Amino acid sequence: MSTTTGKAAQPAKVQAGPGTSASPAAGPQGRRGRKRASMGVQNAAGWLFSTPFLVLFTVFMAFPILATLLMSFTDFGLRNVTHPLDANFIGFENYVNLFSDDKFLKSLFNTAYFVVIGVPLTISLGLVAAVLLNNGIDRARTFFRVGFYAPVVTTIVAVAVVWRFVLDPSDGLIGGLFTEVGLTPPDFLGSETLAMPSMIAMAVWRNLGTVMVLFIAGLQAIPTEVREAAKLDGAGVWHEFRRITVPLLRPTLLYATVITTIGYLNVFEEPFVMTQGGPSDSTLTVSLNMYREGFNFFHMGYASAMAYVLFVVIMGITVLQLRLLKDNTK
Repeated sequence: MSTTTGKAAQPAKVQAGPGTSASPAAGPQGRRGRKRASMGVQNAAGWLFSTPFLVLFTVFMAFPILATLLMSFTDFGLRNVTHPLDANFIGFENYVNLFSDDKFLKSLFNTAYFVVIGVPLTISLGLVAAVLLNNGIDRARTFFRVGFYAPVVTTIVAVAVVWRFVLDPSDGLIGGLFTEVGLTPPDFLGSETLAMPSMIAMAVWRNLGTVMVLFIAGLQAIPTEVREAAKLDGAGVWHEFRRITVPLLRPTLLYATVITTIGYLNVFEEPFVMTQGGPSDSTLTVSLNMYREGFNFFHMGYASAMAYVLFVVIMGITVLQLRLLKDNTK
């Protein structure tokens, strides 16, 4: 008869079978390896789906921007279109010549005039229209919103035809009104004094809808509790607008001002279609001047320098606006 000992039975070793880890440390390492593999697959998929955009951006944006920068330091012209490497490097000569060019300085002044008058008018009228459509007008509100926004989606050719008819001194709508009251209608587009204000009026009318939509979105984001508290404290309409509405709209005001200013600094279609920069270059803008130098006279290196001067001006004004208005949006 056998007897049992007091020793505890030793557990049997489990043999590692197929698909099991041989050591305890292999589990976490395996999970990390699978995670890295999964992230690698996701990154590869992301690059794969981004490839069409990257190719298009490189070919149609990055390469032309870099090529334009290089051209601005050369005398690139019509003869170099087929042999671009034959262009002569002239350093900063194009940039120096720009600021001694009376036509460029005139176009720079006209562009500044367009921006200084056009941007405040567009922003202020857009804000007034947004406030009226958000609070003051109850009937046919959608109709007015669509009516104000319609010029934004209308092509510049259609806008030019309408405004040429309206401003025509002999057969135009405004000319007819002058004639009815016994006055001689002015030649808005043929006058050096009135041509640029006419361009500004058309630009404000055309871009008013964009600013209005932005401000309507900003107004609807203002909590109603704030306005109700102001009314309970006895605030009038003007006090509420100045102390409540405008401060809370400053982020929207910043965005609307920046994009409107950038658009007006690049103004091209209005003078190109309506006046071709005339009369006597009174509506010649930097963008139109750049187009003429590059595609009419084929001074492409000079036009490239002009483009980068405009780029620096836009960047400088944008940074200045962000700094002036950003502190007020906190």
